[in-house]
Amino acid sequence: MSETIEEVQQRMFAEEKKDKVRRYKHLNQYVKKGEILFVGSSLMEQFPIYELLLDYNVRKTIYNRGIGGFTTYELEEVLDTLVFELEPSKIFINIGTNDINLPNFTTRGLIERYENILRKIMKRLPKTRIYVMAYYPVNGVYDYGNDFMKEALKVRSNEKINEVNQAVSCMAERLNLCYIDVNENLKDEDGNLKHNYSIEGMHMYADGYKAVFDELLTFLLEP
Repeated sequence: MSETIEEVQQRMFAEEKKDKVRRYKHLNQYVKKGEILFVGSSLMEQFPIYELLLDYNVRKTIYNRGIGGFTTYELEEVLDTLVFELEPSKIFINIGTNDINLPNFTTRGLIERYENILRKIMKRLPKTRIYVMAYYPVNGVYDYGNDFMKEALKVRSNEKINEVNQAVSCMAERLNLCYIDVNENLKDEDGNLKHNYSIEGMHMYADGYKAVFDELLTFLLEP
């Protein structure tokens, strides 16, 4: 039986993610250990961190190992490549929003997987400082002309994101890790992601990332 268009797209997306892991594996040969690491899904992968560092004249080395579409399931499988091989001094992590759109999603299940990831990092890299970032708000109200994303954001709503962020915050406190709520300057008066910051209601332009960077800067500069 031939594949449907949706099945072909899913297979190609899965291969694309595997290819990114392979590329990072090769790139890791050239990293300088003991620097800063950003890791997570597309919301981390698309962070224009290098340009913002230059704009702010911040002399820090940051490696970005985000992969679009990644879930907690997938990150846990490739921690060696995306985290351990770099031996970072600091990790800023944002993973789990894609889990919300999975058919079997539960907040409890997400937190269990997320905590397992963090405990593995803490055990393998005990001297590494870990910063757990809040999930960003979305905007399912403004019409971006993207019907697919509009449907996705009915599931990944701000109500659900706020609920999960509360659970992530409690998890970080339980593990004695730093939780960073970077959302204050991202939200409009109704609590949605500012529409001019976003491409289609979820992913952001550089304006949105600058607002996040402003919240992260203190932590990036910590000795």
